[in-house]
Amino acid sequence: MVMFDSLNRRMLPPYGCDWVHAPNFSRLATRSVTFDRSYVGSMPCMPARRELHTGRCNFLHRSWGPIEPFDDSMPEILHSAGIHTHLVTDHYHYWQEGGCTYHTRYGTFDISRGQEGDAWKADLSGVPIPAKLCRKDPMSDQDSINRHYIQREEDQPQPKTFAMGLEFLRTNHAADNWFLHLETFDPHEPYFSPQRFRDPYPHDYDGPEFDWPPYRRVQETPEQLRHCRLMNAALVSMCDDYLGRVLDVMDELSLWPDTMLIVNTDHGFLLGEHDWWAKCVQPFYNEVAHTPLFLWDPRCGCAGERRGSLVQTIDLPATLLEYFGLPLPADMQGKPLRDTISGDAPVREAGLFGMHGAHVNCTDGRYVYMRASQDPSNAPLYEYTLMPTHMRRTFDVAELQDITLAEPFSFTKGCRTMRIPGRSWVDPHQFGTMLFDVETDPLQEHPLNSPAIERMMEEHLVRLMRENDAPKEQFERLGLA
Repeated sequence: MVMFDSLNRRMLPPYGCDWVHAPNFSRLATRSVTFDRSYVGSMPCMPARRELHTGRCNFLHRSWGPIEPFDDSMPEILHSAGIHTHLVTDHYHYWQEGGCTYHTRYGTFDISRGQEGDAWKADLSGVPIPAKLCRKDPMSDQDSINRHYIQREEDQPQPKTFAMGLEFLRTNHAADNWFLHLETFDPHEPYFSPQRFRDPYPHDYDGPEFDWPPYRRVQETPEQLRHCRLMNAALVSMCDDYLGRVLDVMDELSLWPDTMLIVNTDHGFLLGEHDWWAKCVQPFYNEVAHTPLFLWDPRCGCAGERRGSLVQTIDLPATLLEYFGLPLPADMQGKPLRDTISGDAPVREAGLFGMHGAHVNCTDGRYVYMRASQDPSNAPLYEYTLMPTHMRRTFDVAELQDITLAEPFSFTKGCRTMRIPGRSWVDPHQFGTMLFDVETDPLQEHPLNSPAIERMMEEHLVRLMRENDAPKEQFERLGLA
């Protein structure tokens, strides 16, 4: 599995982009099945990775957090069954409190430091900090220090990560029963790439450094917005180059006849569409929620074909377990995609996606329904966890004053969890509930006003929330029966 972070499908030639230089994604599409209706589930980074382990959505119960003691972990299940699992990554959230139980589920793992504001290099001598358009904070300064120690392309985190992954392939390609998870943080912001990847995108820009867009509405000039988009395109081209090296090794070592290949991402990114940057603070439009996905399954040999069935992140761990002939845990809600790959067999009527405390969203592949909180307070909202950590730290003492014990959920294996008053990064109430027909309005510019379609999508939403054993207060927050 080759996994990128924040890879926008609209930047890729197989999904219609005609200006980003990404020939290896086109090459990949000829060697695999391309999914046209792949959607996220739990957002953002670590909640998505929890789905990759557990095969069930988690955002209704929990915000960003680690693998819980009661979670079934796909890599751990594989490893326990004698299938060696290996993770190589530069995704630095794995070694923070909010991700600290993920990488240890693999048999072995290797990491590369220095992405984003990773607390990596210490240099008190006064590394020059360039003038920046948006970022003026300690995390951005740390990123400048990190870049000071990355003078050559091969020293950047992504090339080092791919080198570790290719080392694993060359060392172990003749062995059987292994799973390699090769994951890079790119093309997540900041958009830091060598000059050779920026050369295909010449443009005039003489402003402050701007390769790290903020999480807010667009306030920049058209020239600044265009520059940032082109910096993202350059980093996508870098990702394409290193993806090509994996494909080269698949060719060289003749891995295609007996090796599954999954190329995926956790979510997309807004690059000024809908007048927004980034993700998390606005509704999850398709630029974020509708993801690229490529799958090669040697058992059916389908390549150069497209699939229209609705699939989600939760289906990938189910697909891997089925590939290795292992039973799926009872709590796993994802479905193996073998028959979808071979014949576009559907695995679900509708899918649930969102982020803790934000809109709760539902799609059937044509319509996207975004249900907002009914009260400006966005209440009631609670976290359910036995691992009270946020992204970079534990819950603080004030947050833990009102803990109660919740009764077990269907997936906690009899464990009672902490019930902690929650909070959200976003106020979904301000945007209201929205409904889109993405078949006739793919850019989601014209919300539908159709009570009949909204009723249908609300029924899907309620059913999926019940199947997920959603906390009662989530129904109350959304104004649902």
